[in-house]
Amino acid sequence: MTTLSGHHRLRTLVVGGIAATALVFLAGCDSSAPGATGSTEGTTPVAQAVQGQFVRVVKDIGPSVVQITTGQGLGSGIVFDTRGDVVTNDHVVVGASTLQVTLADGKQYAAQFVGSFKPDDLAVLHINAPGLQAATFADSKNLSVGDVVMAVGNPLGLKSSVTEGIVSALGRTVSEDNGVVLPNVIQTSAAINPGNSGGALVNLDGQVVGIPTLAATDPQLGGGAAPGIGFAIPGNMVHNIATQLVNTGTVADTNRAYLGVQVGATTSGGVLVTQVDSGGVAARAGITTRDVITAVDGTPTPDPTTLAETVADLKPGQTVPVAVTTPDGTTRTVQVTLGQYPG
Repeated sequence: MTTLSGHHRLRTLVVGGIAATALVFLAGCDSSAPGATGSTEGTTPVAQAVQGQFVRVVKDIGPSVVQITTGQGLGSGIVFDTRGDVVTNDHVVVGASTLQVTLADGKQYAAQFVGSFKPDDLAVLHINAPGLQAATFADSKNLSVGDVVMAVGNPLGLKSSVTEGIVSALGRTVSEDNGVVLPNVIQTSAAINPGNSGGALVNLDGQVVGIPTLAATDPQLGGGAAPGIGFAIPGNMVHNIATQLVNTGTVADTNRAYLGVQVGATTSGGVLVTQVDSGGVAARAGITTRDVITAVDGTPTPDPTTLAETVADLKPGQTVPVAVTTPDGTTRTVQVTLGQYPG
């Protein structure tokens, strides 16, 4: 669910019984001297080198991370190019009548909405500002579990804050409270708090590997944050979607599978087909309204969220078996060649 802390928003994912610890570092220590890396007294050369690299990362990425202010709250964004395009989460800006971007140096600019792709929770804004420093994106396919990463953003309104952790897992599929299903996300132990959404998850080369988007909550903690469990949209997905939005304002190549049906919940262990796209892939396979889909590609689909997550893990053009129960109780399995999610 979405949690609010003052005016700072962040999507949250509910999980149960999991907790870890993340170390938090706030940017803003004295680094005015050239090459300053903070206090190194009593530290080993290896520790000094690691600390120095952390400081360099913050200096490199800091100017590319911005604060986004809307009538609903605060979020973060990344300078995508020197022309003034800024990429962020769609949920940071959705429904906003006014948009303001504050750069790392404190300068503020009115922003215009360029476009969004809600299925991947991404949006692009534009500002007219000189001298922008665009972030560099790494190939997020090269990430490995255990890689050290840093999250840079504006949590709780604390501008240009930094948290540190590791890549905890790759290839997660998670659902937001608004029904959006995000495939292939990065799980990280870097602390992600309200206001971090849309900011930068970077590697130790200062390159963006993802956008922090979700923080986990634990019902056993009364719905509070589960420390050390956050999720970020992979940098490759961000770069692909943002590039299309910048160029055309829309997304044509979504790289997401599409079944071509609308469904509702049932109590019979499947999802009820309420609408079938005319001429779509489900219709061509013989699926009709009032059918109940009970499994896709061998995975049971007891509810709409599970169905959406299952399809999100598949690829356009992939042919998969879909188990269906017809209104008269007949069960059958049809082969569906998945389409591409429309932009």
